[in-house]
Amino acid sequence: MARIAGVDIPSEKRVEIALRYIYGIGPATARKILATTGVDPGKRVKVLTDEETARLRNEIENNYRVEGTLHTEVSMNIKRLMDIGCYRGLRHRRNLPVRGQRTRTNARTRKGPKKTAGSLRKVKPGKKG
Repeated sequence: MARIAGVDIPSEKRVEIALRYIYGIGPATARKILATTGVDPGKRVKVLTDEETARLRNEIENNYRVEGTLHTEVSMNIKRLMDIGCYRGLRHRRNLPVRGQRTRTNARTRKGPKKTAGSLRKVKPGKKG
C-alpha cells in the first residue's frame, strides 16, 4: 500500500482510480498528474516501482493543494464570507442551503430533522399531567 500526501492509497486499484482517494484529486487531476509523471494509468498500485511512487509523491506535494492545506483553505474561505457578512456568509452562519435551493420543502440535510409546530392540548382543571 503506497502512502502519498498522508493517505494510504489502495494497492489493488489502478493508479488513475487510487489517486482519487486523496482529498483534492479528482478524475481530471489524476490524469494530468499521471501524464506529467509518465506513469501508466492502467498499472495497479501494487506493481508501481519505488521510483514511480516517488515521482507521484513529489508531483503532488510540489504542485497541488491537497488534504490538510486544502481543507484549511476551504474553511478559511467560508469563514471570510461569514466575517464580511455577505449573503452566502449569512446562509453558512444560519446553516441553510447556500446555492439557491428552495427551503420551504426539502433542505433537510442542511436544516436537520423537522421541528413540528403544533399546539399542545390544554390540561383539564383538577388533573395533573
